[in-house]
Amino acid sequence: MNSRLRPPAHRVSARAMAKWAVELLLGGAVLTGCSFALSGWAARADWTWRFAWLPWFALAATALCVLTIPYWRYRVHRWEISSDVVYLRIGALQRQWLLVPVSRIQTVDAQQSWLERLLRLATLRISTASHEGSSELSGLPLPTATSLAAELAHRAHALRDDAT
Repeated sequence: MNSRLRPPAHRVSARAMAKWAVELLLGGAVLTGCSFALSGWAARADWTWRFAWLPWFALAATALCVLTIPYWRYRVHRWEISSDVVYLRIGALQRQWLLVPVSRIQTVDAQQSWLERLLRLATLRISTASHEGSSELSGLPLPTATSLAAELAHRAHALRDDAT
């Protein structure tokens, strides 16, 4: 007997890689800028030898992350919706398999950040009463996310039982 879960059927949009790359690039730019500022401060304090490598390390780490992590996340992030369960697989370093019973869904939303709006993407957010709170799936095409939100809300209403 094989106890492993099969991967969910659907991938997120390939444009999600651009979203994740831009998010990493923005974070890396802040990190690199702070390391240049620290290096400049260290130069004035005559500690140049301790921090001269830091900005270049931050720049190299940012470049490496931008070139690898979005592709890695794209290969992992998948989703599937059956008649009674939402099945998500997410996470680049720490992988999660999420099975959300449709009957336990309290709210479902399709949200867009400014970057997702530019790329015509959306994030599906599913809230339940569990201790985990909510589940998110980012990188969906906008029409898919909005139709899934409406479909899940309709199914949850139809399947909801009185036990809470």
